[in-house]
Amino acid sequence: MIHYLQEPLLLENRGVTIRNRFMKSAMSEGMASRLNAPTEDLIRLYERWSEGGAGLIVSGNVMVTRDALGEPGNVVLEDSGSMDVFRRWAKAGKKEGNEFWMQINHPGKQVVRGLVKEGQAPSAVPFPAGFQKFFAPSRALTKAGIEEIIYRFKRTAALAKEAGFTGVQIHAAHGYLISQFLSPRHNIREDEWGGSIENRSRFLKEIYRAVRAEVGEDYPIGVKINSADFMKAGFTEEESVYVIRTLEDLGVDLIEISGGTYEKAVMTGKQSEKSKREAYFLEYADTLKNQTRLPVAVTGGFRTKEGMIEAVRSGSADMIGLARPLAVDPDIPRKILHGEMDDIMIPSIKTGIPPVDKAGMMEVMWYSQQLHRMGKGKATKPRFSPKLSMLLALWENGTGVFQKRRA
Repeated sequence: MIHYLQEPLLLENRGVTIRNRFMKSAMSEGMASRLNAPTEDLIRLYERWSEGGAGLIVSGNVMVTRDALGEPGNVVLEDSGSMDVFRRWAKAGKKEGNEFWMQINHPGKQVVRGLVKEGQAPSAVPFPAGFQKFFAPSRALTKAGIEEIIYRFKRTAALAKEAGFTGVQIHAAHGYLISQFLSPRHNIREDEWGGSIENRSRFLKEIYRAVRAEVGEDYPIGVKINSADFMKAGFTEEESVYVIRTLEDLGVDLIEISGGTYEKAVMTGKQSEKSKREAYFLEYADTLKNQTRLPVAVTGGFRTKEGMIEAVRSGSADMIGLARPLAVDPDIPRKILHGEMDDIMIPSIKTGIPPVDKAGMMEVMWYSQQLHRMGKGKATKPRFSPKLSMLLALWENGTGVFQKRRA
């Protein structure tokens, strides 16, 4: 049965073949230099993931401008000033012959307070008070500002191609800027960029068109998008299907399904809807696959070989996205493909301190520490105590470590 996961996936629009059905999904690494360039640790981390056997590796989000940083340690690619190190990163991440795509992103108003003075958003709609305290105040983008950000996306994509990345993924999920445009909760504009779902999706469509014109017809472009925001007055499943079908018509090569925002973090499993199936978004993927021929990657919740095989065999998913499991064991794809592993064991990250555990703060810190270990060339510590992890984080970063961080 493993042959379903070993089977190559052809991206028909580009004639590009991904060698197996495993995708290392994006995780924010927070490992950039002070100049927001890839570090030696980041390069070493992706070389390690390449050795792990996934057919497709997607980088953590690379911001399209230094004026909008989502969190400390973000990589930024906006000009050719650090191309040599980006070329080394691309070479390391595709060392074993896998595809290595750069995820390109703009955080919009999800910008950590203290990093920037002001966020940018489709509309000047603040987050709820308990959430807004983590972020800088935001202003509504002008039409000229929207066009400038579209240019930034296409510029970053062109530089990624020049550096040797084999594709790009546009991040349109998890409450970042494109996701904010898609959501009627955050986008209350009354011009051509707001209102109907056709207008709210215009920003994403124009970014895709600009990137495609810049990188050419032979270069893969994927999109990561929410199945829904799972919030009142938010982006719905019906709207998501509409947008994806539109993207198919435009020529997008691969859709990665996720869900939620950092206000309601369904994508981490903390607040996911109960499902009879293993992964969080498979029911939605079934609905989607009945309406599109686009290849679909499903990320979140896969924990058994049988569950992965069934998802591909049934046609619910074309690719199996793994994120946090690969922060603990980067060799999971290789082990499953070689019959050396049946189940993925993920540790429970609980400190016993209710406010910390309820907020999910320690999970992000704990997994981040595992990434940093791999970046140093060290083995991960799957049994590392969450309490010791918290003390280490406090020792290294002080109480600022409890700022809102990305999964």
